[in-house]
Amino acid sequence: MAVNRCIKYLLFFFNLLFWLSGCVILALGIYIKVSQSKNPLTSDYSGGVDLIIAIGVIIMVLGFLGCCGAIRENRCLLLLFFISLLIIFILLLAAGVLGAVGSSKVDEWVNQNMEKMLPLSNQPAEVKDNLNALQKELKCCGILKGSADWDQVPESCRCNSTVPNCGSNGFYSTTCTTQLISMIKQNMQIVLGIAFAIAVLLIFGMVFSMVLYCQIGKKEGATRPANA
Repeated sequence: MAVNRCIKYLLFFFNLLFWLSGCVILALGIYIKVSQSKNPLTSDYSGGVDLIIAIGVIIMVLGFLGCCGAIRENRCLLLLFFISLLIIFILLLAAGVLGAVGSSKVDEWVNQNMEKMLPLSNQPAEVKDNLNALQKELKCCGILKGSADWDQVPESCRCNSTVPNCGSNGFYSTTCTTQLISMIKQNMQIVLGIAFAIAVLLIFGMVFSMVLYCQIGKKEGATRPANA
């Protein structure tokens, strides 16, 4: 019994697209990582970007593995490819559930971490410099109560009256905690969107790889008696 060439090359081109999508995801993750602020205060909240980069690398490796398995009709590579896709699919489902459950706790988590910095007047000069840089970048002021968090409101809190979140006192009315929460949720949406698209690709990949795996097995089984 011959292997269906249509299935074989369909799986190959699928994995080629899979590999290319991994390249795109990796490039997107690196771009976001490079364009992000280097401020130490935001480093604890950029885990989603690191996850995007890791996903891109894994997809590239799996795409290459699947291409080799399809072209060479190697059952071992195809089985390894199928098991890898199944494991990642299960992990994506678990991550999606945890992400949906944990998204409601983002506000509380960020607020608790940022509240530890109060009062701002007692922070060392280095932390104050980082806060000033953060306020300029995110167009925000203070941690929880805005400009009231500062004994002496720094220049980084001042804003132009044409800016939407500029308060009547000439300072940004949006706190940095609010801006950080918004940034984290945007990153989570990107990660969840990528995860959903990958989950769909994984289903097709598992189906094609298993069909080809079974066909190769039937082919090998049919040729053994003739060679005996």
